[in-house]
Formats: sequence, structure tokens, C-alpha cells
Amino acid sequence: MVAENAEILVRFEEVQKSYDGEVLVVKNLNLDISKGEFLTMLGPSGSGKTTCLMMLAGFETATHGKIILDGESINNVPPHKRDIGMVFQNYALFPHMTVAENLAYPLVVRKMSKADIETRVERALDMVQLGGFAGRRPAQLSGGQAQRVAVARALVFEPKLVLMDEPLGALDKQLREQMQYEIKHIHDNLGVTVVYVTHDQSEALTMSDRVAVFNDGVIQQLAPPDQLYELPENSFVAQFIGENNKLSGKVTGVNGATCTVEVDGSGEVKAVPVNIDGIGSRSSLSLRPERVMVNPSDGVCPNVFDARVEELIYLGDHMRTRVSVCGHDDFIVKVPNSAGHVHLRPGETVKVGWQAEDCRALDA
Repeated sequence: MVAENAEILVRFEEVQKSYDGEVLVVKNLNLDISKGEFLTMLGPSGSGKTTCLMMLAGFETATHGKIILDGESINNVPPHKRDIGMVFQNYALFPHMTVAENLAYPLVVRKMSKADIETRVERALDMVQLGGFAGRRPAQLSGGQAQRVAVARALVFEPKLVLMDEPLGALDKQLREQMQYEIKHIHDNLGVTVVYVTHDQSEALTMSDRVAVFNDGVIQQLAPPDQLYELPENSFVAQFIGENNKLSGKVTGVNGATCTVEVDGSGEVKAVPVNIDGIGSRSSLSLRPERVMVNPSDGVCPNVFDARVEELIYLGDHMRTRVSVCGHDDFIVKVPNSAGHVHLRPGETVKVGWQAEDCRALDA
């Protein structure tokens, strides 16, 4: 986690980007990234996250505003003079060069001595556990090995900042998860600043110190992974991060730390008022599936409803249970597979309940 008084390495000030002079792809972006931080820009396609990364790299120019790196404006600095390492989804390795020559290339361009280059290449290969691969060509590497070489090449000249654009998108699930941990460990060991772009929320939650969730060119929420998941500030973040139950209704009362929402024709729900317009306004309730209890003891939950079990899917450590409740047929409950937990059957009616503090009243 980045310290409160950490030094700022990257600053976006009122940055806008338009490709046609009319539609803004990035709208008034203000964002500080601290030295040593791992910040992920997360969002669906077209949300503006990759455009922000490309402006920082110098491959796109900002239509308005300033981008500052280490105290200096870089709006007019060409990409090769920004001292930034880049890792792309397609690796972008030179096929005619060996692994060692690929790693040496950024050092040769910087006119380093031969001895320095050899030392740094060896150290970079050890860092990504590819010590014996120096003489191979990219075509002789697996996808995971090629991606490690791409990471090593981005780090070999010890840049101030490393940018990663969907770097694990081409890998299979198991390898992708393994590489997430490896990149995170390299970041922890080197203390380099990383700005990472992905549309994969589990990747963002696993690796990041903070996550900036983008939608429609605007950061919807900027927070550490646990806060994004547990405390979403609006409906978009609640739906985009993790699995989420959404119930719609009208706010009928607000009493300090709780509010009451009349769920369309199905009864009242007590919730935490987070992003509502007051009594009479529409709201959508956000509730994580693991926070819902099946057949709770009397008096334990302020919110208890009858639910019909529609579908059970066995997922090893829990049973993903789809129920029909409050007029919604796609309400999900995660029932742990542990001793003492109920065995449900499709078609039966059960009680489901949850605490008011686990349910967030958000924008409609």
C-alpha cells in the first residue's frame, strides 16, 4: 500500500482527449500516481483507460491539460526520451534477435558499455527466472516465457516508470494467474512504479495498490482493491467489480446511518445510504452474494425474505445458488460447502437474510 505522504511521480492535470474534435474519450482527468505504486486502470472497452496509458507513453497527445512526470511536463517530449518501459499484449519482441539481444537493445540505444550491458541482461534474466534462455529466439519460447522476456526488457534499463497494456491477455487462465503473482513480486522487490491497464477485474484486484475504475472517459472510483469491492460508490462500480446482487426500488426513509428502500412490490429493505437523492428518489441496492445468509436465526437480520431455489451450481468450496426473491429471479447466494450448512434443493422455499450494513443504496 502506498504511504499517505508518498512522492508523486505522475500527475494528470485536467487532461482531455478527443480524436475528432467533438467527442471526448477522456474527460478532465485529474490523477496522481505515487513513486513505487502499482496503479491499475480498469474498465470496459472504450472507457478511456488505454488512451490514458498511450498519452502517458507519448504515443497519443493530450487535446487539453498537462501530463507531468517527475515534476516536468512531458506533453511535448517524444516517447523515446521519457525514460518509460513498456510491456504490450503481443510482447513486441524482435524475432531475429536472441533473448539476450532483445534485452540488450534498450541498453545499446542508450550507449551503455558492453560490460554494463552483459551484467544488466544477466540480472534481468535471473529476475524473471530465465537464466538459461539467453541464446534462444522468441519463436523458441512459450507464451509465458515470451511475456517474461518482455517484462525483463521493460525493466532492464531501470526506468522511472513501467507501463503495461493488457500484458497477460494472450495467456491461458492458469498461466495468467501465475504471471500476475510474478509481476507483483517483481514490483515488490524492485519498488518500480507500474501503471497497468486491463479489463480483467480479478487481475486488477490481485495486483494493485490502487485501482482507477474508468467508464465513459471518467474515473468512477479510485481506491485500494478491498475498498472497491466492499464499498462501491456507485452502481457502475458495484456491477463491474465482482459479482453483485442488484435490487431496484424507491427510498421511503432515511434515519442517520441507514435508509429504507421499498423494493418494487416486494417489501422494505434496510440499507446504508451511499449515493441517493433523498426520500422519494429511485435507488439500486448493491449486495454481495457471500453476505447473504440462508435460513438465518430469528432476529439476526433486519432484512429477511422468502426465496425459491431456482438453480444450484457446485463450485468446490461453495454452492452458487440462484434464487427468486423480491421479484428477481437472478439473485445469487454463495452457500459455503462446510459442515453445518444447509443442503438445498431446486424448487424448495427458504428464508434469505442480510445485514443492513452489507447492503448499499446507490444511484438508480
